[in-house]
Amino acid sequence: MAACVLAGVRLLGAADHTVGVWALRSDQGAGALLSRSDLAVHRVHFARPSDLEGYLRADAALPRTLTLVRPVGAGELLPRAAIGSADASDAVQVPLAVDPAQVPPAVASGSVVDVYVLGRAGADPSASARSGPQKTTASPALSAVTVVAAPRADDVFGGSQTKRQLTLAVPEEDAQAFFGLLDGLNDPTVAVVLRPAG
Repeated sequence: MAACVLAGVRLLGAADHTVGVWALRSDQGAGALLSRSDLAVHRVHFARPSDLEGYLRADAALPRTLTLVRPVGAGELLPRAAIGSADASDAVQVPLAVDPAQVPPAVASGSVVDVYVLGRAGADPSASARSGPQKTTASPALSAVTVVAAPRADDVFGGSQTKRQLTLAVPEEDAQAFFGLLDGLNDPTVAVVLRPAG
């Protein structure tokens, strides 16, 4: 009996040395605007108390806005260095109109997605006739980007839209390359792939 009591005291004593720190419930990319529902409390024991300064304590008030300036993975502790103003990130907001059949229904604000673009290259018609249809490779045109807004088609303009409008947070350089790719294709098809949480 005494041994059980002693073991309980030791466990409680160890628990007293842990600190509640905010962590991400799911993968989030640069430019994501976090809310309380995106966060979970993880209890952590830091070998050096100074290490705690790099993270957000769960018992302290959260900043008014939580905008990520770099990706943070599911279950990862939320570093202070990953949070900044929207201006601190090189991400720009890219509008994307997609056929609803090419967007998983679960895509919502905060989702992390890959974007694929398929289509025929808009090259010289005589060259296309010689070489046949040219298509993009099956690699993402945009990889691991965060959805900033994702209203459903039936929630906009009384459901009159035939496309689903997404807004993505994309690094500026990648956004330029993405629009350059679209500009070089005839009638491109855009497909969105939802990355699994965690």
